[in-house]
Amino acid sequence: MSKHYIRSVLSLSKAYMIRFFSDKTAMFFTFLFPLLFLFVFGSLNSGGSDISFRVALLNKSDSEFAQNFEQQATENETLDVNEDVGDLEEARDLMGRGELDSVLELPPEFGQIDESGVPSGSLVVYYSEASPQSGQTIAAVMEGVLDGINEELGHPEPPFDVEQRSTAVSGLSSFDYVFSGLLGFTILSLGIFGLANQMPAEKKTGAFRRLRAAPINSSHLIFANMVFYLSIGVLSLLMMLAAGILVFDFNMRGEWLDFSVMALLGIILMFGFGLAVGGWAKNDTQSSALSQVVALPMMFLSGVFFPRFLMPEWLQGITDWLPLTPIVDGLRLIMTEAKTVFDLGPEFAMIGIWTIVIYFVAVKVFRWE
Repeated sequence: MSKHYIRSVLSLSKAYMIRFFSDKTAMFFTFLFPLLFLFVFGSLNSGGSDISFRVALLNKSDSEFAQNFEQQATENETLDVNEDVGDLEEARDLMGRGELDSVLELPPEFGQIDESGVPSGSLVVYYSEASPQSGQTIAAVMEGVLDGINEELGHPEPPFDVEQRSTAVSGLSSFDYVFSGLLGFTILSLGIFGLANQMPAEKKTGAFRRLRAAPINSSHLIFANMVFYLSIGVLSLLMMLAAGILVFDFNMRGEWLDFSVMALLGIILMFGFGLAVGGWAKNDTQSSALSQVVALPMMFLSGVFFPRFLMPEWLQGITDWLPLTPIVDGLRLIMTEAKTVFDLGPEFAMIGIWTIVIYFVAVKVFRWE
């Protein structure tokens, strides 16, 4: 790549940057609109008052009483028992990702007959340190259930009680879990909708036709736009991160360097789709229709608004191949589970493949008019 090529790309990027910051409307929709979106969804997910009863029940007792208790708990309408959890370590991981709110453990001695001839034991309720309200609520429910059993047994000393324990793992708030999806939505919006609308407008005014007279080709224009929008994307993400930390008390679990690498690669990939759509479309009508076709599946199936683990397994397999999925998953794993770039080989491989494909397509389908 020659110095003249790089100089041409950077000169075009600089011109785009100057024009952008002189357009107040463009700045509003680029920076303030994503922040408004963040405040709306952040407010819905930042509180700790939402009570959920998604639990795992770990029965380590072989007593008949414990078996009956487990059956009654799974049939209880107030508890959504995940019966696929095999051990406490797995349950703690699910709590850390926000998929469970509490774990109920029946120790080996639970329900065993004591010296007085009645069953007894302690039911252990695990709670997350980041959101103890759910565990405390479920503990209160279990105390009510066991109090009823104690009354039926009619023993002077209540044989059953509830013990609360911390998972010793700082779990996630609702906002921590959805924040990566909001960042993914911002990258998607800037990358596809911004470029897909801007480039046909340039064609309509004849700006690209005039640039064609200069000693540049389509790749100059494609990569100049990419450099320009990369700068804008980074500024937008920085503003959202500042709002998330200052307003919603977001806590980064991973390293900022790992996050930065994933975010930059994600911005480059998504902007490639915007360049392909905007470069191919002759007018706003074409770009608007095609950008919707490209963006909507990713918007609703890549874990932006709700986690993919809630989807059917067959659909999760399909969404693994969407280009936004490795971006959102990678950001979420870094932000919430402290993963590093070395742990995210599959995500980086998928991003790399899509990036090569989409920029090749963007250069090939570009039309000057």
